[in-house]
Amino acid sequence: LQAVTRCFGELTAVDAVSFDVEEGEIVGLLGHNGAGKTTLIRVINGLLRPDGGQVRVAGLDPMTDGHLVRRATGVLTEYPALDDFLTTRENLEVYAAINALPRRDAATQVERLLEELGLWEKRDEPARELSAGLKQRVAIARALVHDPRILLLDEPTTNMDPVAARNVRQLITDLVRRRDRTVLLSTHNLVEAEELCDRIGIIRNGRLLLLGTPAELRRRLGGIHGARITTSPGETDRAEAVLDAFVRRRNGSSPTTSDRTVLDAPFQLQLLDEQTIEVTGAVHIPELVALLVRDEIDVHAVRPMQPTLEDVYVALHAELAEAPAAGDPTSIDPEVGA
Repeated sequence: LQAVTRCFGELTAVDAVSFDVEEGEIVGLLGHNGAGKTTLIRVINGLLRPDGGQVRVAGLDPMTDGHLVRRATGVLTEYPALDDFLTTRENLEVYAAINALPRRDAATQVERLLEELGLWEKRDEPARELSAGLKQRVAIARALVHDPRILLLDEPTTNMDPVAARNVRQLITDLVRRRDRTVLLSTHNLVEAEELCDRIGIIRNGRLLLLGTPAELRRRLGGIHGARITTSPGETDRAEAVLDAFVRRRNGSSPTTSDRTVLDAPFQLQLLDEQTIEVTGAVHIPELVALLVRDEIDVHAVRPMQPTLEDVYVALHAELAEAPAAGDPTSIDPEVGA
């Protein structure tokens, strides 16, 4: 995509968005409802004409080669839109016929998808009798029935219970890793985006604000980094003394507060309870653990701390809210990993 824009009257739903998705990659579009994610997917698939910019899908222009683009892509919309009067199997067979699959190949593919997605027992039930989660699974099978190289998934786990949602996420991962598929995923589910995506683009009001790996996004917007270290009861005083000496050395600082937090320093040390010490800052965790072990202090657990994608998302919105006078939000460089 290069500077893609789509308007509805005076509303700019997609505003000069540019990014590439590499073959075999899962890229997520993360944003609130109304951010422009669904509109962008419809533009990519040729269902909406862009008002500006350029779209290419496997080298094809969706506006002039729409039928070829749709043959190469599998699309899952937020709502299943099944034919309620057809059975699960018939819904898949109709879509296989629309995509001109030979009958024998279609039958094999439909049966495989029914098995893989746990729909075999529901194969002869009318779609109107299926639960919302099952309908969504049928819609996913329909998107895969013609074995597309590219998947455009709009909120794929909507209306699913946690177990079904986990199964779908696993299926998406398997499709990419085992079958070398490419996925563009639209979601407002932060956990889903972090679990699935190689790169994540954060969209707000039609604009791509940031694009990068989860790790790159965390580095870009900061947050708490460090570790919580658990020792044996009675060992925390010794452990704290060792770590405190390390923190003082690293910070070039001597005084500490009563709760053992180093003042105005890049490292902070705090005793949380009789067994747990928290160290935050640009911490090299193996070095800290090595210090404790060297002094024969028991280390039962080390839990790294880093910002979640939710922290990143909230921090970005807070950053934009704090500086409305700074101008265009797109002054943030979207390609944080560049």
